[in-house]
Amino acid sequence: MKLNAYLLRSTIVAALGGLLFGFDTAVIAGATKALTGVYQLTPASLGWTVASALWGTILGAMLAGIPGDRFGRRDSLRIMAVLYVVSAFGCAFAWDWYSLVFFRFIGGLGIGGSSVLGPMYIAEISPARWRGRLVGFFQFNVVAGILLAYLSNYLIGLGGFGAAEWRWKLGISGIPAILFFLMLFGIPRSPRWLCQKKRAAEARQVLQVIGEENVEGELKDIVASIDAEHGHGQEPLFTAKYKLPIFLAVTIGMFNQLSGINAILYYLNDIFAKAGFDKVSSDLQAVAIGATNLIFTMLAMSVIDKVGRKTLLLIGSVGTAACLAGVAYIFSSARHEGMLVWLLVGFIACFAFSQGAVIWVYLSEVFPNRVRAKGQSLGSFTHWVMNALISGLFPVVAATSGGAPFVFFAAMMVLQFFVVLFTYPETKGVTLEEMQRKMGIA
Repeated sequence: MKLNAYLLRSTIVAALGGLLFGFDTAVIAGATKALTGVYQLTPASLGWTVASALWGTILGAMLAGIPGDRFGRRDSLRIMAVLYVVSAFGCAFAWDWYSLVFFRFIGGLGIGGSSVLGPMYIAEISPARWRGRLVGFFQFNVVAGILLAYLSNYLIGLGGFGAAEWRWKLGISGIPAILFFLMLFGIPRSPRWLCQKKRAAEARQVLQVIGEENVEGELKDIVASIDAEHGHGQEPLFTAKYKLPIFLAVTIGMFNQLSGINAILYYLNDIFAKAGFDKVSSDLQAVAIGATNLIFTMLAMSVIDKVGRKTLLLIGSVGTAACLAGVAYIFSSARHEGMLVWLLVGFIACFAFSQGAVIWVYLSEVFPNRVRAKGQSLGSFTHWVMNALISGLFPVVAATSGGAPFVFFAAMMVLQFFVVLFTYPETKGVTLEEMQRKMGIA
């Protein structure tokens, strides 16, 4: 089956939520120093300023399945776009610390919802042979957004905005958020959601326009898998038969953050400053980190449907553990600071090639159609809870012992290697309905 142009366009539009997701999560790295000065932030209150968006993200991820099931994945993404717009302009015009935290929380709702709805939508319109690469495009946009955030911070830093610089950095994402909202009116609904709502005729039309070769066979398989003909399209998630996909969703969400990835991305400029780099150097180093993230995500996307999800996770566990151990040594010994950039580049490369590329693909694959929205929310919720906890605690722990956080992150990556090795099934090349049967879910 060739990659249909309409399918590709729909994927690109849905994945733009990932671009805003990446931009909004990383852009704070360029504003932490200014915000600390403007609002006289302690390490603890700085941690709360950064984590405020993440607590919104947790709530957004936890609740996204509700509108996702009721109104559809596509229409719910429009709600997320509105939240992005409100957050961006709210942060730009924040009148005090409390309003800033509030609007970052609103942005977090959009990020959390997008992290559930975007990959889910793409997975549900994608044929099995293309699914890894198409859902992986969401992660590609996340890291592209991270790179754009670092580049935007660097360029705005050169613009001479003075005391208003941080406002420009946080507000600029409102423009692409508006474009995202408008472009969502040009893509179809998910055929699997339509079947869940007993709208098989509409689902058939969508399957036709996205280039499905065996429309009737695919439609029959979807309808049977969600029991839509018998009115059983909804089921509780927390039942014994779903224990394996629940375990997979929770652990992949946890380990993704126990690598330390987002703590490092959020506090990247502070990490470089602690190692002796000045502001301009830190901004440029951040751009290099973001570029590495993008390049290795692209590499992972090109092989994820050939090499497989499990293999990439195992490779990444080894690489990230080794690089994190090196970073821990530098901060503990206060020696070889010049190697810090290269170790962080190595860490980002290994992460992007493994967990970064795999998590949203895997979460969209391991649950059957009738509980996919709930399961995707659970995995994303776990990911964001761990993100908020680690990012909130990181500046406090790092202030007392610069190497301690990285020792912990390295140990978690060693643990991940063995958990993946012994418990994770491979999902490459398997349709969503076949995956349901493969995992023994009736």
